[in-house]
Amino acid sequence: MSDRENGERAAEAPRPAEQPAGLFERVRAMFGLTSASVRDDIEDAIDESVGAEFTPQERAILKNVLALHDVKVADVMVPRADIVALASDTPLRDVLDLFRTAGHSRLPVYEETLDDPRGMIHIRDFVVFLASDPRFGLTSGAGPTAGEPPARLSLDTPLSAACILRPVLYAPPSMPALDLLLKMQASRTHMALVIDEYGGTDGLVSIEDVMEAIVGDIEDEHDEAEAPELHPSGDGAFIVEARAGLEEVSAVVGFDFASLLDAEEVDTIGGLVTASAGRVPGRGEILRGPGEFEYEVLDADPRRIKRLKIWPLAARSGKEASPSTPLGGELRRYP
Repeated sequence: MSDRENGERAAEAPRPAEQPAGLFERVRAMFGLTSASVRDDIEDAIDESVGAEFTPQERAILKNVLALHDVKVADVMVPRADIVALASDTPLRDVLDLFRTAGHSRLPVYEETLDDPRGMIHIRDFVVFLASDPRFGLTSGAGPTAGEPPARLSLDTPLSAACILRPVLYAPPSMPALDLLLKMQASRTHMALVIDEYGGTDGLVSIEDVMEAIVGDIEDEHDEAEAPELHPSGDGAFIVEARAGLEEVSAVVGFDFASLLDAEEVDTIGGLVTASAGRVPGRGEILRGPGEFEYEVLDADPRRIKRLKIWPLAARSGKEASPSTPLGGELRRYP
């Protein structure tokens, strides 16, 4: 038999079916499902990997990298209410104080409101500006040279006169966080303001915020671990900061606040009360509900609740009830 005939017979012979190697491939083949994407295959391989092959930290980072394409800027931004910023006419003395207390190396600068940003100031540029001009008295020198204005600079000089602002990036909330990371890398700019559809400032994103979506929280030597205030008040009620998470509050109060209807779209106790009220309650308001509780707003501003006192209605039954209004009705304010 010729080599050609042998080749033809070998080609006609049925080939053994290839067995999928992984569990998920076998399940897909069993039910006749189409092959998953390469991304899904990688995720499955990470899940099926032997414990000695990847550490738990490596496995978490790899999964976060694969999931980053679904993370939007809105998911990692600092909300507008928490932005620490400077007005352009702020005296340099106050700029120095704010850098000292804020714990940030970069601060956005605005003209009248955050909706009118002018750029950002970096603490290094600020220190170099103060140290390089002898008129501030921080370095040796004979003072202004010929041709310089006779006016003496001081720490009361407004920030706008220093001319040390740097540009910031702008991004919509729907922009993929990975795209913003690449844009920051290309432009060598580590801060972006999140702008809504009307051109207003919605939040702020630093390169650290994006990186934390991959590796988890990054704390430096200046970060302080401040847990939200959350404790019994001694009279049957509980004092909580509005930014406390629902799980934290549930553990202390002994009630699952996440089970309430209005808790589906919020993460904090302040968000729950605001969502139930349909507005931001003012300081001094007492609201009945959500759940079998009364909520006294101890501190708030026009944008958010800051501190609450939570009264279980069962604890109020033996005491003189404070005037309150069920959510959905007209809310009353008490001084």
